Amino acid sequence: MSPAPDEVAAAHEGGGYGGSRLGSDLEAPPASAYDGLALAAARLDGPPEPTADDHEIAEAIAAESGWMADVLARLVEQPTVLGNEEPGQAVVRQALRDLDLEPFDVAMDAEALRAHPLASPFDWDVDGKANVVATWGGAGAGRSLILNGHIDVVSPEPAHHWPRDPFTPHREGEWLSGRGAADMKCGLAAILGAVRGLSRLGREPLAPVHLESVVEEECTGNGALQTVLAGYTADAAVIAEPFGAAITTSQVGVLWFSVRMTGLAGHAAEGGHAVNAIERSLGTIHALRALEAELNEAPPPPYDAYPHPIGLNVGTIRGGDWPSTVPGECTIGFRIALYPGMDVRELQLRIETIVAEAAAANGTADTPAPEVLYRGFRAPGYEVAIDDPLVTTLSHAYARRQGAAPALVATTGTTDARIFGLAAGIPSVCFGPYAEQAHGVGERVYLPSVTQTAQVLGLFIRDWCGLT
Repeated sequence: MSPAPDEVAAAHEGGGYGGSRLGSDLEAPPASAYDGLALAAARLDGPPEPTADDHEIAEAIAAESGWMADVLARLVEQPTVLGNEEPGQAVVRQALRDLDLEPFDVAMDAEALRAHPLASPFDWDVDGKANVVATWGGAGAGRSLILNGHIDVVSPEPAHHWPRDPFTPHREGEWLSGRGAADMKCGLAAILGAVRGLSRLGREPLAPVHLESVVEEECTGNGALQTVLAGYTADAAVIAEPFGAAITTSQVGVLWFSVRMTGLAGHAAEGGHAVNAIERSLGTIHALRALEAELNEAPPPPYDAYPHPIGLNVGTIRGGDWPSTVPGECTIGFRIALYPGMDVRELQLRIETIVAEAAAANGTADTPAPEVLYRGFRAPGYEVAIDDPLVTTLSHAYARRQGAAPALVATTGTTDARIFGLAAGIPSVCFGPYAEQAHGVGERVYLPSVTQTAQVLGLFIRDWCGLT
């Protein structure tokens, strides 16, 4: 691989995760803008030379731009937060039927998931939840493929910070905003648009392509894992996360945990013998910040190029129920990252030791030890070789459409790529549209990049699977 070209590197002023860069007032992003840390630009055997067939595929998919924008808007209208994913899946099913494909529901199976070592722990009901899969093509020889996206979105709260209803899609010029527009319903629209464009040409893949809309990417990855358990595997997987002009080849792991701190409740006027659980928790946060600093002291490549690759986030706090009562309990939710190759259980043991030591220094003999609880992400890091055939083939398809090589990037977030790679041995990457403000107020996607992503996917399907 060659170093990232100057014009690509200069265009990167974004976040470490797909679509996470702060919003801009640009009418259009730079052509080579992306999120993540550039490790290299894909090495090409020569200048990209699109063929007549490339042009025909790209033009057919471009003709579906309006359809893709309409599908995206209908997806954004559905408030598919955790536990309410079904309305969005209904839109996906209808779009698949419009493509003359038969959607199949892969139901979440709590028992099967909890038995798998890569499942993330959960304490909520998954009965009635389904991942939607349709298989396209597969009548001849070729390499099989998974094209994957997730239907779930994070909460838009505080919703009153938004200039309008976050689940009402808003079109302004070439941008479409709304919760989930970036992360990652735009990617689902691009996948569906690639299929529609190729189908309009009367072409389909020689090897099977599994089109997937999964649940719980934002908290566990168990939706993607359920599809693997159901037997949906392939020679490669592409997840259409919004990284822009880049292909992800490395991602950190993520661990969610909560610390439940116990104090001694009492009247605020007689607080001498009471122990404030909220204040006791402050020492725990400080101690965990020291762990965060330690993990950032000597990052392994490629994360040594990031100024602060491992982030500890204090994401939730629940404590106390009355201003005149010294709170007897406080629970704080955390998210911390870990490098590829780190053992998740070893990190858990470190955290448990740190929490116990901090609590002992901020309590009394009468206060119980804190509990460390795990629900949500228990996700190791994942990497794919930058010379893997998936990476090189997708890079060539991108270069023939866009006229330059994509950046190959490391990301400080996790994606479902790790599920396919670690649970099924499927080489997996992320590649998708250009977006801004993912998880933030005013989340938006640049609509021409949805079309461009679909075009690249169309060329990649032809190169990877073969087409009739």
